Parts: sequence; C-alpha cells; structure tokens
Amino acid sequence: MGNTLKVVLILIGAVLVALGLYFLISPGMQGFGPFQIEGEDRTAQIVAMIAFGILALIVGLAYKRR
Repeated sequence: MGNTLKVVLILIGAVLVALGLYFLISPGMQGFGPFQIEGEDRTAQIVAMIAFGILALIVGLAYKRR
C-alpha cells in the first residue's frame, strides 16, 4: 500500500507540473480535456498548478512507510 501511494503522488505531481509548464509556455492554449484555465488570473492558476505538482512530488519522494 505504501508504494502505491508513493507512485500515485509522484505521477500526479509529474502530470501537474507538465500541464502547468505546457499552459505557461503556450499562452494561446485555454485548456486540455477537462483542465480548463480561464479568467484574468490565468497565470496565478498556472503557478498554483505547478506548485501543487512540486508539492506532490516532494511528498511522494519523501514518503516512507512506517
């Protein structure tokens, strides 16, 4: 169970960081599938997505089963 949680956190973190960077690099892109980024604070949403991805990566890498 512990390894599953670690792998899921790492995968989710990698996907969030990749999508955040993709949206940041391509400003004409408004969304990808269910991920729609709209509004005036688009950059803030992208930065939050990247931050949550990095947080999930750190937690996944630091997770140790007790």
